[in-house]
Amino acid sequence: MENFFAKMKEYLRMDTEISFTEFNDYYQQVMDYLKANYEKMEKEDNIKAKFILMILASNSAARAQRKGPEMKKYRKINEKTKFWADAINYRLIQSGMSQSEIDQALDEINKEI
Repeated sequence: MENFFAKMKEYLRMDTEISFTEFNDYYQQVMDYLKANYEKMEKEDNIKAKFILMILASNSAARAQRKGPEMKKYRKINEKTKFWADAINYRLIQSGMSQSEIDQALDEINKEI
């Protein structure tokens, strides 16, 4: 998860928007990682994954509003990233964190960037 988090931080510092191909590749890699490792992820990785998924969901939602050939693909990405973000949020709550603690952890990550 650390590699994905580092890459997301790099993306967030960019002044230009990445292409659909790069966006989709990153998204697919994150999804593949989650599918393979979700059950054994620790709390810190879950927080980072939720942060990454929130950024992906937000960006895909914004891009899905634009007319173009990738509009539907962005919409699908948005749906899947929201699903995973909700699943991770649920898991964090089940592990004993409150929603305010989760939100605070995400805010702290956001401040670092």
